[in-house]
Amino acid sequence: MGIGYIISLSITAVLIFIIMAIAIPMDKKYIVRENRKINFKKTTIYLRWNVFDTMTVCVAAYTIICVQVLNVLIMNGATIENPWVQFFTNQAQAWVIVTVAYFATRVSLTLKCIKAQLGDRHDVD
Repeated sequence: MGIGYIISLSITAVLIFIIMAIAIPMDKKYIVRENRKINFKKTTIYLRWNVFDTMTVCVAAYTIICVQVLNVLIMNGATIENPWVQFFTNQAQAWVIVTVAYFATRVSLTLKCIKAQLGDRHDVD
């Protein structure tokens, strides 16, 4: 395993720790749970922009930068033997997966919250 991969894994671990340090307290403070299930009627954090959304935009921007730097390195003839190519390849892959997974989860939770908030109004026909 190259030095670029090792450094990339270390940085990924640090960034995930920071993300979890923000997400876990936010979840405990703003998410209303009853019987271990989210009560979407009382939880309104999914209906507004929050710190985690801002952080996700920053991670997405970081991912775009990693991919663009990787493109420049490849266009200039760098190969996988280059530690920078190893680093940016790993970073781009990891953070694309994290960003897409969060986006899908966020959309799903937001739709569930909207349905719970508007559910009583649309049931009358």
